Amino acid sequence: MNNLLKTVLASALILAVGSTVASADAKKGQKYYLKKLKVCKKDGLKNGAVFATKHDRKSWEGLKSSGKLMDEFKSICPSGVKKMKKMKEKDITNLYDFVWKYASDGEVPSCG
Repeated sequence: MNNLLKTVLASALILAVGSTVASADAKKGQKYYLKKLKVCKKDGLKNGAVFATKHDRKSWEGLKSSGKLMDEFKSICPSGVKKMKKMKEKDITNLYDFVWKYASDGEVPSCG
């Protein structure tokens, strides 16, 4: 019985840690925007909040599921196309989580 309990607890711990690491993060997306996409100010985007509020959550989801997310990122911020071409898959996912979380019908971010 003791071994069974240890096995179950170990499995639960591995699943909890693994799922946390594998998930994307809106905070990381926010940091990516602040660090790499400052050039979007040239396109009239004062900050990441303005970038995120270009669509509501449903629209962002639709863009992601249709495969047009990067095209939309590039159309919102043409000055950042060079930086966006260098984005890794995890960066795209994190930036998507950021824009989804802080979409026009979402939360209000505290970013610059």
